[in-house]
Amino acid sequence: MTTELKTKYDNQGQFDRVKQYVIEGETLQAVWDCKGGGTGFVGITDQRVIFYDQGVFIKRKSMISIPYNQVIGVASVDEGTFFKTSEITLITAAGRFEFEFRGADKAHWTYHFIMNQILNQSNPQRKG
Repeated sequence: MTTELKTKYDNQGQFDRVKQYVIEGETLQAVWDCKGGGTGFVGITDQRVIFYDQGVFIKRKSMISIPYNQVIGVASVDEGTFFKTSEITLITAAGRFEFEFRGADKAHWTYHFIMNQILNQSNPQRKG
């Protein structure tokens, strides 16, 4: 796991909670605070998305993990300007998970990071 100095995050408490769920061999890249109801914050690792659900997707407050190999697509609202929005949607076999970040720059970073992970996992010959 990476150290705090290398991981991008909005809130120390959220960072501390997410890092408890990171397993050996996995690298925590970012922890972003979210706006709106349902999702309190999102952790981005090199292997999955970890987010805190306040009882919207599952009846109880839970930490939910979505491995990148389960993500079918990533959507971003396009209103004529790329990443003017701070929202992205992960499309999985289990459903759609919407996140509204505190800034379009965080949505942009997250979109590119997740897409890179998905494409590299789907095409391992592209690595290295």
